[in-house]
Amino acid sequence: MTMHPAPAPSRRRRSGTKQPGRLRLRAALTAAVAVVAVLAMGACGAAPDASSPGAPPASSPSVAVAAAARAYVDAVNARDLDALAAAFAPDAEIIDVSRSIRGHEAIRAWAEREVIGGALRVISIAENRSDGQKLLVHWAPEGSDGWRAHYDFTVGDGRIVKVDLQYA
Repeated sequence: MTMHPAPAPSRRRRSGTKQPGRLRLRAALTAAVAVVAVLAMGACGAAPDASSPGAPPASSPSVAVAAAARAYVDAVNARDLDALAAAFAPDAEIIDVSRSIRGHEAIRAWAEREVIGGALRVISIAENRSDGQKLLVHWAPEGSDGWRAHYDFTVGDGRIVKVDLQYA
């Protein structure tokens, strides 16, 4: 008599048969994927950088930017030339890398040519002083992915008297 081994149990699931261990595992995996997706979406919206040139980057709500510097950042992002100019004292100076731009009319002309239309996001506060604040920002001129820079604001009587803009 020849003995044949017993057939291997079928791995096919029969309709209506429940496998509690597998169902729990599948539910846990589904939940984990959902959590990762939610966290990824939150991270993408929290700090856009050079990878999102089309969307105007927003400043982090946890960054306590001084009022005069905030007025500048908000005016840039709102594309509001009048508000940007109003953030500066009449005899204010901008150092843009190595150029000096001095006075309301020159600042307004510079901003109209080189700033309005871009997007500015505050990344962090690099330094707080009694007369101002140095910010690490992501600046993206219109049509550009942008770059990081340090914007060092000096303030007097609630308005910007000097800002030094340098690559970070």
